[in-house]
Amino acid sequence: MNIHEYQAKQLMREYGVPVSDGRVVLKAEEAKTAASELDGPVWVVKAQIHAGGRGKGHFKEASAGEKGGVRLTRSVEEAADEVQRMLGRTLVTHQSGPAGRTVNRIYIEEGAGIARELYLALLIDRKTSHIAFVCSTEGGMDIEEVAAKTPDRIVTFTVDPATGISGFHGRRVAFALGLEGRQVRQCVELVGRLYRLFVEKDAEMLEVNPLIVTDKGELRCLDAKMGFDSNALYRQPEILALRDETEEDPKELAASKFDLNYIALDGEIGCMVNGAGLAMATMDIIKLFGAEPANFLDVGGGATTEKVTEAFKIITSDPQVKGILINIFGGIMRCDVIAEGVIAAVKEVGLKVPLVVRLEGTNVELGKKILNESGLDVIAADDLADAAQKIVAAVKEYA
Repeated sequence: MNIHEYQAKQLMREYGVPVSDGRVVLKAEEAKTAASELDGPVWVVKAQIHAGGRGKGHFKEASAGEKGGVRLTRSVEEAADEVQRMLGRTLVTHQSGPAGRTVNRIYIEEGAGIARELYLALLIDRKTSHIAFVCSTEGGMDIEEVAAKTPDRIVTFTVDPATGISGFHGRRVAFALGLEGRQVRQCVELVGRLYRLFVEKDAEMLEVNPLIVTDKGELRCLDAKMGFDSNALYRQPEILALRDETEEDPKELAASKFDLNYIALDGEIGCMVNGAGLAMATMDIIKLFGAEPANFLDVGGGATTEKVTEAFKIITSDPQVKGILINIFGGIMRCDVIAEGVIAAVKEVGLKVPLVVRLEGTNVELGKKILNESGLDVIAADDLADAAQKIVAAVKEYA
């Protein structure tokens, strides 16, 4: 789960991390009051969406010369005007995709005198199961671009959870960033506080880009992006309360409410599979036979008829789906449960596209019998390759 910049900074303030003062604005008429509560002479107006690259992004139907989603203003009135221009519009960045994201929140923040821009992030290193620090002197840029062009300017190291964070780690970051004097002590404190925030709030990612050295020689987190482990939200109610459902794909949101693992993709064949590995293999073989998957959907090992019904409804709600492939290997999951769920869903939402079903495993004969006697126009498949070939062919014929 991701949160907005202003929410991340509020958490950082609670841990004593240096950030600029700011106000969030949800309605245009609140903008002038919010800006007047901050000291000038510069006010930064930032669109709040769950995507990076806001400053380099553009609004749909933008006028010539219009700025991106981060704008510098030099008066309360100008800041309020920029808020009015951005609220409710669609911002497109390199991370949002061509559809962009609607700006429903604006963050107005005090400006800062910048002497240097740096990069600092904490991530989960899946290989070592440790928290990793990533730092670079090339702040204010996309870290992917830095990695591609000047990888030697990125320093990465992990923290052993058995020993935890120490002053050594902070000094290592300070050395990598070329900090000197009192900035080294500030960096040690900053690293310790960010690490504690990361661990205590079950974060997956915390990115500060840029981390700046101000013109007064102080460290400050000028931007912040945070993501959290969705599996740990049951013990983080205050984090869950920060969730902005308007930033999420409606289908993915619906899936999460039924404990389904769903990710929307750009293809035309909807997939319903049990098991993440089998789902990945199903998507791969669809591509192998010349088509593209419309989603990743793992119904899990213990799905009920109700969950299968909801999964099918989510797939069919996607207008770009031109065919559906159900690929079930019944281990814990029973094939008859899948069959009953599919029938219930079709009766509720109808079936307007080709449907290929491949069942194998527990109660497979019963599952096939239920489907065969249902009267549904189902294309049966014997194995995964046969299923993929049949759905690709059916979609091409349907188109």
